[in-house]
Amino acid sequence: MSTDETSTVVVKTKPVKKLKPARKQVKAGDVERKETPQTGKEYNIWYNKWAGGDREDNYSNKVKSQTRCNIKKDSGLTRANTTGIRYCCLFYARGCCPYGWECDYLHTLPDPDNALPDSSKDCFARDKFSDYRDDMGGVGSFNRQNRTLYVGRIKETGPGPETEEIVIRHFKEWGEIERIRVLQYRSVAFVTYVSEFGAQFAKEAMACQSLDNDEILNVRWATEDPNPVQKVAEKRRLEEIGQEAIKARMDPRIVDAMRAVRALEDGDMLDDEGEVVEDPESGDPEAKRRRIELPPPQEAASEPQPQPLGLLSADTMEGLKYFAEIRKRNGVSLSVVHPKTIPPKPLTSGLGVADYGSDED
Repeated sequence: MSTDETSTVVVKTKPVKKLKPARKQVKAGDVERKETPQTGKEYNIWYNKWAGGDREDNYSNKVKSQTRCNIKKDSGLTRANTTGIRYCCLFYARGCCPYGWECDYLHTLPDPDNALPDSSKDCFARDKFSDYRDDMGGVGSFNRQNRTLYVGRIKETGPGPETEEIVIRHFKEWGEIERIRVLQYRSVAFVTYVSEFGAQFAKEAMACQSLDNDEILNVRWATEDPNPVQKVAEKRRLEEIGQEAIKARMDPRIVDAMRAVRALEDGDMLDDEGEVVEDPESGDPEAKRRRIELPPPQEAASEPQPQPLGLLSADTMEGLKYFAEIRKRNGVSLSVVHPKTIPPKPLTSGLGVADYGSDED
């Protein structure tokens, strides 16, 4: 007696981790607030310092931050997840939000796929300005999409690749990095994020923080890259983003119709998905089959152009002929009114006696 044994393999799928309520990063009184010492008579609210005092940098940039955000521990649900607010909490990015799940803003990283309702604000709902500050700090400008951060005061303890690895390890926590450049022996690095929201969040999260050598970082907005290659790449990227945004708002049927008209003009064939099908008979893949044959220019030029007759133009005469032909086909006689002809007055070679208008003379 033989028995067939069948074994079933149960594949366990990893459950999707749900966000728990956000925890309170600090308690009331944990963060010691230090007032900026008065070094002048006027306080500049734009640069957040006393005028005429600190010439190098803001005083807060010389003091290490007491808190730091931990994405794995601090992320969670807040009131913003139920109210629909898309902006992140500024104090959560700095690691010092005392409200936790009671906060009115998001305690998560900004989603680069979801556009904010107002492009003139950053991911923290702060208003941007028309131009950058002189020290490239602050919120930034709405006239340029800046995804690059300037990171200064880095303590280099090894070669360039080692410093680059340290910078990547600390800055990749706030978003996907596109590229990074470290200026060796100058304690400077430039970090470019894929999304502008990632750069905005990282600027606040890494301000006055340290890497591995207990330094105090100086994080600012980077100026425009003078490299012409990067300028062309950035221009192409913005054009692609604009095209995708336009396509997303257009009706797909209109896009398909425009694509079909363009293919008809170029003599191409489209498949079911709307992609161009290459001609198998043509050896050159770039060759296109012209389906619309235009008349040669010689034949078009050889046709006599109708000349205008009298007061009516050539187009008007053609129109009258067209309507007369239609009436003739429909059995309606076209009545033409001829003007009454008046015989011309005979001309005389000279003046007669009757031309004076009196018989008595």
